[in-house]
Amino acid sequence: MKKLSLQRKIAARLLGVGENRIWLDPTKLKEISEAVTSEDIRKLIKKGIISARPVKGTSRARARERHEQRKKGRRRGIGKRKGKRGARTGKKERWVNTVRKQRRFLKFLKKKRLIDKKLFEIAYRKIKGGEFKSLHHLKLFLEKELGEKKWR
Repeated sequence: MKKLSLQRKIAARLLGVGENRIWLDPTKLKEISEAVTSEDIRKLIKKGIISARPVKGTSRARARERHEQRKKGRRRGIGKRKGKRGARTGKKERWVNTVRKQRRFLKFLKKKRLIDKKLFEIAYRKIKGGEFKSLHHLKLFLEKELGEKKWR
């Protein structure tokens, strides 16, 4: 097979792509080898004998799959973490989330009439003061106050 490097080079210049992206019709090699000038190559491009191959992109399939797994909570272990705990979620954000969770639970208990207004207010103030480090901690306090688990 002939090299046709000159024709490839001219076509690349005309199409504005690299030489490796030039496609030459293998059935019309004789016609391509006879084309020497830019005008000849232009005619072959118009006929569709010479064309530019599409750009090869990077497939996002694997990235999409990884993203779906991360949404489920996979691939987030200690080995994947770069920043410290405080860099991934700030102290204030963590605090706000805990307090909101505790207050939501308290309001739920009050709405279901499992605790009275007085205990609600005491617990609410303690939450504001940061006495409970988690929802579990709050539940332990309420169990001690009420003497039983009423919300389960």
